[in-house]
Amino acid sequence: MNRKRLRDHGVKRDAVVRTAARAFAEAGFHNTSLDDIARETGVKREAIYYYFKNRAEILLCIIRPQSEALVTGLKAVLDSRADAPAKLYEAIRNHLQRFDRHCLEMTISLRDIYLDDAKEVRAEMDQTWRRYESMWTKIIADGQAAGEFVRCGDAKMVAFAILGMCNWLARWYDPRKSVSVDELIETYFDMLGRGLMQQGAARRRAKMSLSDRPGGNAPRQITTAARRTRASAR
Repeated sequence: MNRKRLRDHGVKRDAVVRTAARAFAEAGFHNTSLDDIARETGVKREAIYYYFKNRAEILLCIIRPQSEALVTGLKAVLDSRADAPAKLYEAIRNHLQRFDRHCLEMTISLRDIYLDDAKEVRAEMDQTWRRYESMWTKIIADGQAAGEFVRCGDAKMVAFAILGMCNWLARWYDPRKSVSVDELIETYFDMLGRGLMQQGAARRRAKMSLSDRPGGNAPRQITTAARRTRASAR
């Protein structure tokens, strides 16, 4: 295949994925057919089969990049030398910021993946999600072991509760109408900080050094969130 055909192939395939993402977000995976996707993309149904064997493969193309990005981002947080409160903040930020930049994809990932006709997609993604959940659990467990988080329950249970709170955005968040993701990050961290951090840890600034922070710059949000948490603990 020559360079032009390769480029055209990529453009058309991307158009199918973008159209499918909008359709899945609006009507749901279960209620969107290949005919719907073909019609909205402006191609024949047969053309869809040139790029994808079925709807599930299209759904995977939507979900896989965002899921892998979440894992990569959280691994950078976990591997840093920051304290537990700072890691918690960055873990929340890593998760919620995906809603701001990839709202459709995240909504589909967290909503439609549990449908019966998406079982093969869920089977492929389970390993990625287990890895993500285990890293969240380690952040909580390490914080409890260090005395920076209260032992309010099993680390895995606490991690899943936090993820459940974060994932519920898929049900209501609209970046065009709702509060900003930055405000949500601050709010979620403040709520968790009051209930999860030991009093001594809450008084310290949840701050990472420039060399420790994933990405290179100490986040202004951490300073703000830590200051609020410290004030609430007095």
